[in-house]
Amino acid sequence: MTDIWRMPASRVADLIRQRKLSAIEAAQAALARLDAVNPRLNAVVDCRPDEVLRRAGAIDAALARGDDPGALAGVPVTVKVNIDQAGFATTNGVTLQKDLIASTNSPVVDSLLKAGAVIVGRTNTPAFSYRWFTGNKLHGATLNPRDAALTPGGSSGGAASAVAAGIGHIAHGTDIAGSIRYPAYACGVHGLRPTLGRIAAFNAALPERSIGGQITAVSGPIARTVHDLRLGLAAMAAPDARDPWWCPAPLVGPAAPRIVAMCLRPDGLDTQPEVLKALLDAADRLRDAGWTVDEVDALPPLRDAVESQVTLWMGDGYEAMVKAAEREGDAGATTALAGQAHIARDISAAQLSAALVNRATITRQWQVFLARYPVVLLPVCAELPFTANLDLQGDEAYARVWQSQLTMIGLPLTGLPALTVSTGMVGNCPVGVQLVAGRFREDLCLAAGEAIEARGTPPMPVVDLVG
Repeated sequence: MTDIWRMPASRVADLIRQRKLSAIEAAQAALARLDAVNPRLNAVVDCRPDEVLRRAGAIDAALARGDDPGALAGVPVTVKVNIDQAGFATTNGVTLQKDLIASTNSPVVDSLLKAGAVIVGRTNTPAFSYRWFTGNKLHGATLNPRDAALTPGGSSGGAASAVAAGIGHIAHGTDIAGSIRYPAYACGVHGLRPTLGRIAAFNAALPERSIGGQITAVSGPIARTVHDLRLGLAAMAAPDARDPWWCPAPLVGPAAPRIVAMCLRPDGLDTQPEVLKALLDAADRLRDAGWTVDEVDALPPLRDAVESQVTLWMGDGYEAMVKAAEREGDAGATTALAGQAHIARDISAAQLSAALVNRATITRQWQVFLARYPVVLLPVCAELPFTANLDLQGDEAYARVWQSQLTMIGLPLTGLPALTVSTGMVGNCPVGVQLVAGRFREDLCLAAGEAIEARGTPPMPVVDLVG
């Protein structure tokens, strides 16, 4: 059986459970693909082939005994270097943490293993996971397999680059300001930011997160099919007592009207023509699939959400973040922090409290809107994927990047689920759209996403690297 690495995760798992394919063969295919393309991409920065094959052998042995190894039986996956995996460094892309070896797994890693997945490697992130571009002093830069001149996105740029190139079938990512959704968009795959509390999170190797990170950062799957996102979500969403925010909500909610609100320019976003075309095309695809799509002029607040999001993300401990970035000597991290100094520097307790109050107000407005329109269709970004390291090309370029990423930054404040669906190509640039639904209604995002996906996506995986 050839080109196992090209298959969807669901197909690989089915073949392994049916004993038509061994987990060892799937792992060998993933490792061979990694050897073929990762020297160019630098998407996976820590891989231990002997451990990968031992894990795959254990899955085959379980099947031979008649045991059920789980829904992801033998499926090769990747995890990001900012979560704990026992015996590996939780580097978060910084030299300061290169020797921070985890003694236990994060809940996400445990959940993937319980589901039968085989972790083939750990994927790159920008230093401190601050940027929508992926590179750092410790691991180097990650390239976009569709075009090396484009960013692979960030901070889960290694994850999206890997899965787009066929290194693993599902990738783990994290998202506090677009770090799952934007890399999926940039690399031409699909990425789901789940509801806050859906997927348990905890890194025992690191200090407890500040409240901003606790209530806005999530883990989620990146994959080449929406169905594989479903599998990844179900696997990652297992209960874990270590996360006090985890919630035992069902993965499928009650029936809801198939009504979508499409907003082309939320809060005055300067959406570029190629992105507008993709949104209108996605609306047509949904209508063809039986959905009602209403174009609306405005959504609940996003620009106001951005300031509160940055306050909670960077404002609590800003000076310590700056000092750590300076010690690391990473230009991307220091630029990202300096660019938000006008919001995050010298935040008072009263301002942090006000941001939390504003979070409740804005989330309420979104929930009321979603009671009328169960799904929202809107841009991922105002423009096509940025060129590599655009944010480091001066103040004007930095401002352009942040202004274009309005939906990436603002939506996490609400804790709502959001899905990037890749829909096509404009030259070598992928393009796609974003779907948002109510709390714990990832199923609605995924249902709409499957309707859009069914009518065309970029070729996946990328076979021949560009650039």
